[in-house]
Amino acid sequence: MMHNYLTPNFSFAPMLPARAAGSRVWDVEGKEYLDLSGGIAVNALGHCHPDLVEVLHTQAQTLWHISNLYTSLPAQELAGKLVRHTFADKVFFANSGAEANEAALKLARKHARDHFGAEKNEIVACIDSFHGRTLFTVSVGGQPKYSQDFAPLPQGIRHVPFNDIAALEAAVNENTCAVIIEPIQGESGVLPAQKEYLQAARQLCDRFQAALIFDEVQTGMGRTGKLFTYQHHDVAPDILSSAKALGCGIPIGAMLCTEAFAASFTPGSHGSTFGGNPLACAVGSRAFDIINHPDTLDNTLRQGAALQAALSDLGKESGVFSAVRGVGLLIGCVLAEPYHGRVGELVKAALQEQLMLLQAGSNVLRFAPSLLLNDEDRAEGIVRLRRAIARFQAA
Repeated sequence: MMHNYLTPNFSFAPMLPARAAGSRVWDVEGKEYLDLSGGIAVNALGHCHPDLVEVLHTQAQTLWHISNLYTSLPAQELAGKLVRHTFADKVFFANSGAEANEAALKLARKHARDHFGAEKNEIVACIDSFHGRTLFTVSVGGQPKYSQDFAPLPQGIRHVPFNDIAALEAAVNENTCAVIIEPIQGESGVLPAQKEYLQAARQLCDRFQAALIFDEVQTGMGRTGKLFTYQHHDVAPDILSSAKALGCGIPIGAMLCTEAFAASFTPGSHGSTFGGNPLACAVGSRAFDIINHPDTLDNTLRQGAALQAALSDLGKESGVFSAVRGVGLLIGCVLAEPYHGRVGELVKAALQEQLMLLQAGSNVLRFAPSLLLNDEDRAEGIVRLRRAIARFQAA
C-alpha cells in the first residue's frame, strides 16, 4: 500500500482498487474481486455503467456547475421524475444522505415553528438508527457510539425502540415536530420495519400534526424492488431523504416533500453550494430511468430471493448464520451465537477470497450488490463466500 495521507478515522482494507466494471473490481496489482457490497448500496447499476459514462461525458462538456442562483435543465428533469413517481411535490438537492436528512429535520422544525410555535420542536427517532455524520444527524441517530465524543449535542431528541408501537405512542405528543424512521435499519443489522409500525407512525403524526420522515438513503432507488421502500407498505411520509444510489457513485442527495412542508423553505432559509449541480443531476436522471425500469426492479426481486435462498442454505450447511433477512438486494446474514461479534473477521476473510462484502453492526454480514446482478456473479459470490467461511472457521 502507498503512504496514507488521510486522517485516521478510516481503517482501509489491504487492497488498492484501480478500476472496475459491473460487479468486478481490479486492484493495482491486477487481482480481480467480486463486489457484492455495491459501494455501500451506492453502485446500484454496478461500476462504470456505459449509459452513465456516456451522460457524464456529455454533461462534462456542457455545464458542470452554475450555482444555486440559477436552476438547470438536469436539476429540473431529475426533480420532476422524483415527484412524478413518489408522494412528493417538491425536491431539495444536496450532496449526501446526511445533508438530505439535515434538510429534512430542519424543514420539519421550521414548519412546526411557522405553524404552531417554538415549543413544537421535539424529534422522535429510533434506537440503533443511523441518519448521517453531521452533528445534528448523528444526534438524531440512535447510536451513542457515533455521537458521545462530540457533546454537547443538539437537544429536543427522543429515542424509542424500533418496531415498538407502544413506545412510539408514549413518545409522540403535541410538542413533537417530526418522527424519523428508516423503513429498514441498514447500518445496525438490516432490520425491516413492520408495516403496522409505519402505519402507527403515520397515524400519530397526523394526530399531532408532526412530520413523518422516512430515511431512504440506503433503502431507496430500487434497492428493495420498488423505487422506494415505503411503496411496499402503502404508507406515505411527508418528507423523504434519498442519496447513495441516487447518483450511482456521483455525489448527490435529495430531500423530497409535500407542498405543505416545502412552503416553509422560504428564500434563504436553507441552501447548498453544490446541491443540484448539473453534472450530478444529469447522471442521476439517467440512473433513475434505468433503476425505475420494470426489468431492473424485477431483477432486484428475483436475484434478491435467489441470493437469500443460497445464503440460507450456506448458513445451514456451515452453521455460521442463524438467520438471513432483508428485502430485495439489501440482505443481512445474522451470525450464529458461537460467532457473535466476529463479523469483521468474516468480512476480512471474504476479501482474502476476493469477495467484497459489508458488515452491519458487529453481528450481521451485509450484502448490497448491483441491482443488475446476474446469475453468474451471484453463484460465484456463494462459491467465494463458502471458501471465506471455511477460512473464518479455521482461524
